[in-house]
Order: sequence, then structure tokens, then C-alpha cells
Amino acid sequence: MRAYWLLKTEPGEYSWEDLLQEKKTVWDGVRSPAALKHLARMRPGDLTFIYHSGRERAIVGTARVTGMPYPSPAENDRRFLVVELVPQESLAQPVTLQQIKKSALFPDWELLRQPRLSVVPVSREQWRAILAWAGNKTDRH
Repeated sequence: MRAYWLLKTEPGEYSWEDLLQEKKTVWDGVRSPAALKHLARMRPGDLTFIYHSGRERAIVGTARVTGMPYPSPAENDRRFLVVELVPQESLAQPVTLQQIKKSALFPDWELLRQPRLSVVPVSREQWRAILAWAGNKTDRH
């Protein structure tokens, strides 16, 4: 069964546009134990929102996990995991954190409750709502 996730990135360091240009990436740099726990649960075929943090604070695209999480080759500590991603599609209209908060549909979402968490689970209901708000078709995912 497919799971859904949200991955945060600072667009000045690595942006949605970078992922589109590269066509695939190794998602690394996750340090928080809670975020690493979520990352460890990712499976091939899972879908992720890419969220630009910092000033932008918006979901801007979707990506697909292409492999199992594995220890980061750049680290000497096997606790630090990475996953490989490929871009799926840009959102027709970015969905801002402000829009999500204003909706009050998902007050318990970790995105709102734990704003510093860089890997956040997304329910199917949240996934479909975000795509609908963005103007993207929800049946393609």
C-alpha cells in the first residue's frame, strides 16, 4: 500500500527546480530522530510532496520514492538514512502553509504541530486536498 510524505527543503540549498533539472536525487541531510524514523518507513512507489521552507513556505511539487532507505554513504553513522527520488509533477499553483493553516482541516498534522520536522507523513485525505487546492488532478496519484 502506497504511503504519502512531505519533504522539506530550503530552496536556496536544493529546490524543486533542481530536482526537475537533475531528474533524480538522493534525499539526504536528515538529522532529526523523528524525521529519520519517518524516512526509514518510506518504500519504493511512495509519493512525496516537496515543500520549500524559509520565506516561501509552500508545497511546490510531487516526487516518487524509487528505492528503499539506506545508510548515507557520506556519513560514518548508519543511523543517517537517505532515499532516492524522481520528480513527478509541479503543482499548478503552490499551496502555502498559510492556506493549510487557514483551512483548519488538518489541525493535528505534524506539518503544523511540529514545524521544524523535515519529513512528515501525509494522509491520503491530506494528499488529495492539497492536490485539489493546487489545481492538480488527484486521480493520477
